Amino acid sequence: MSHILDRPIWNALQTAHAELAEGGEYAMRYPPSIVPFAATADDSRESLEALENLPAADEVMAIVEAGPVTIPQGLTVVSEGKLVQMIAERPYERISDSRLQPLTPDDADEMLALAMLTKPGPFTLGAQKLGTFWGVKIDGRLVAMAGQRLRHPRFGELSGLCTHPDFQGQGLGTLLFRFVAGEISARGDTVFLHAYYTNTSAITLYKALGFKLRSEMNLRVVKRNA
Repeated sequence: MSHILDRPIWNALQTAHAELAEGGEYAMRYPPSIVPFAATADDSRESLEALENLPAADEVMAIVEAGPVTIPQGLTVVSEGKLVQMIAERPYERISDSRLQPLTPDDADEMLALAMLTKPGPFTLGAQKLGTFWGVKIDGRLVAMAGQRLRHPRFGELSGLCTHPDFQGQGLGTLLFRFVAGEISARGDTVFLHAYYTNTSAITLYKALGFKLRSEMNLRVVKRNA
């Protein structure tokens, strides 16, 4: 049997994020205003046709799976790449720090700007609808953040970890990493995350912080043919 995290998008939309799912029994996606992720039930003709019908003409969808990502003829691949999926080897202790504060929808513009600058992965103004984010502000300016994204029974994804270049090297990323991991562990879930395969510095850091490689993942970003 495959692991629930081999198809993280489909299984999240079938479980913890079912209330956000758009689509039907063969293909589903998150609302594009939240995150561009989509997935099929399998590689059957019905599933691929359903996936093809999900996006509007100007929308893109991102598909992430451990196995090959099959794309129907009506969609065009606009980018693709390799990711690694890493999983915590142990639960994390819950910590506190006066510099950390929960972020709110009022922070969404700053969060998006920080994510666009540092490129931790797909991020939108509606990302907070997937899970809580926390940040560090200095002189009223958001300089670092991290939060929770995909959720499954017994698993929670740490995501959006980034620090403004002007404030890197001060331990803020590690602080947020440990804090969010502790919050996920506190509810009894195992922490997992994704990183680009080529981001060796981040992968090395995550290993040092207690994560191990669980699987290589395939990413394909698609849009509807003209």
